[in-house]
Amino acid sequence: MDDVLPDFDLSGQVALVTGASRGLGRGIAEALASSGVRVAAAGRDARLLDELVTEVETGGGEAVATPFDVTDVESIRRAVASVVARFGRLDILVANAGLGDNRPALEVTEGEWDAMMDVNLRGLFFSCQAAARTMVRQGYGRIVTMSSQAGVVGIRDHAVYSASKGGVNMAVKVMALEWAPHGVTVNAVAPTFVYTPGTAERLDDPDYLEGVVSRIPAGRVASIADIAGAVMYLASPAAGMVNGTVLLVDGGWTAQ
Repeated sequence: MDDVLPDFDLSGQVALVTGASRGLGRGIAEALASSGVRVAAAGRDARLLDELVTEVETGGGEAVATPFDVTDVESIRRAVASVVARFGRLDILVANAGLGDNRPALEVTEGEWDAMMDVNLRGLFFSCQAAARTMVRQGYGRIVTMSSQAGVVGIRDHAVYSASKGGVNMAVKVMALEWAPHGVTVNAVAPTFVYTPGTAERLDDPDYLEGVVSRIPAGRVASIADIAGAVMYLASPAAGMVNGTVLLVDGGWTAQ
């Protein structure tokens, strides 16, 4: 009977969550910790990371603040090494750190292009690479990257963002192919608009919100919990045969 029951148990595993200082990354880190995962919360804002660690520990979980700069490959490698040194292994990477911006394609500057690609694609790739080097050695790992519906369909004023997330989707497929023989899966979660402190300014505008929700058959934007649930599934043993996939959490936006 046991072999037909999916295993969603994450307790005791070790996860590194990038971009965990605020918003979506923070919510994912909290959700993992609540499931018994030992969480290394990575980011650049030490104060916010310490607040997260205190909150997790108050709730009975285990977390550690991990200095991390996604634009610095050596910083990425140090972060992974510190997690392995502390916990002895690394089971889960949630490569969440990213930038977002709205800009008509005719107005995009070189600096804006480079900054977004540096974080959303280059930084994500080298985060995955650093984690996978440990996971391949230990023969197990779950890598979950953060993509977007904008990496699957075009959205006006998102040329650079869409290009970066489209790149993530293809990188995920290649990494999945190369690391699968070593027990490592690589997938992406692709949300629609998510209500977070960072998106509140736009989504609290009734006209803007109406325009967004009109494209979502589910009739609402996503919550952090919606996205965290998808991440936790892909990070679990139950998702062992899910590899190289972009899991859309978009309420049906891209089904149209």
